[in-house]
Amino acid sequence: MPATLPDTSELLLSLGTATGLGLLVGLQREWVQNRVAGIRTFALLTLFGALIGLLGNAYGAWAVAAGFIAFAAIVVFGGWLGLGTREPDSGMTTEMAMLVMFSTGIITMLGERLIAVMIAGGVMVLLQSKKALHAMVRHFGEDDLRAIARLVLLGLVILPALPNRAMGYLGVLNPFAIWLIVVLIVGISLAAYMAEKYLGGSKGSVLAGVLGGLVSSTATTASSARRSSTAATGSMSLAAMALIASAMAFVRLLAEVVIVASDHLRELLPPLIAMMLWVALIAAVSYRFAEKADSQPVDEHPPSELKNAVFLGLLYALVLVIVAYTREHSSSSGLYLAAFLSGLPDMSAITLSTSRLVTTGNLETSIAWRMILVGGMANLCFKMVFVIALGSRAYIKPALLGLLLSVAGGAAILALWP
Repeated sequence: MPATLPDTSELLLSLGTATGLGLLVGLQREWVQNRVAGIRTFALLTLFGALIGLLGNAYGAWAVAAGFIAFAAIVVFGGWLGLGTREPDSGMTTEMAMLVMFSTGIITMLGERLIAVMIAGGVMVLLQSKKALHAMVRHFGEDDLRAIARLVLLGLVILPALPNRAMGYLGVLNPFAIWLIVVLIVGISLAAYMAEKYLGGSKGSVLAGVLGGLVSSTATTASSARRSSTAATGSMSLAAMALIASAMAFVRLLAEVVIVASDHLRELLPPLIAMMLWVALIAAVSYRFAEKADSQPVDEHPPSELKNAVFLGLLYALVLVIVAYTREHSSSSGLYLAAFLSGLPDMSAITLSTSRLVTTGNLETSIAWRMILVGGMANLCFKMVFVIALGSRAYIKPALLGLLLSVAGGAAILALWP
């Protein structure tokens, strides 16, 4: 027996939504040369999909299957009629868009109109982005594709297969969360590299510092220090680059807190934002002094961060155990020592592990943000070693002064923040 049809208002709303979405995508296809379908065709086929969805609700899945068969026959017949007029390399983009929009029409009749709108909007944007996407692909080489494949392996193959539950010492080790750190590091490095390549490369200390800070502010500091010892000019710009990278590292730190501890942002973010703004102000002032200085573009290659990422993932797990043990057997001062030691090579480990402990209820927010800040200050101190050991005399003074002022600001926040 046929199922009960929706009331008239719901039925008209779904049919109108399907027609409007078909018109939206058809508007874009109307301007394509040698088009297979235009604005009227897309509106009709999406409306046809909605009607098939209506019949499916009334008579069962066989009606939807029959509709797909009829739709496929129409597309094949239409392609056969226009076979002689189409270009050899025209592809199947329009046909696939028609299939998606036909299915979108069916979705509107399932009560998922918002999803249908999102799908249709995505289809239109994707179709309109043909030139931009092709231009981006032409920038890719074999090494770039290999780096993307590595990220896919880490994030879409290995990560979902790992158990997402607490285990190990004091129940603080989560294999999924630990491997996610590896994926984040590799992904951030690859995203920064791709952004630089797509934009045409770094041509100033601002862009170089921003992208370097996304990859690794510590590595950027070491690189700028080495370059200052061999470059005849540009030491002030290189120092500004290192300080901008440190400011971006605190931006990344804030992003990590937002992702991991989204339910505790009111308690965690204000002092960390204050520290980020202080370091950013120091970087801005240093760049102001370096505006007329020479600077060299940073030569980047496809990132190979897997070994470093795995090491940091293991460090992240170690920090979890150290913090849990210290929390279990000593006072809060022991936590700050663990935060300082783990923050020396990189701020991400202490930030992510501490945020995770806040989320699970194993650490108070008042202690957590101080631990994160101590870890950030430790990383700034660690960068001073590279500045002094590798930098030229003209580079050491501004870079070291900027780092010292940053650490002093962090100390003031620790001492004065309520």
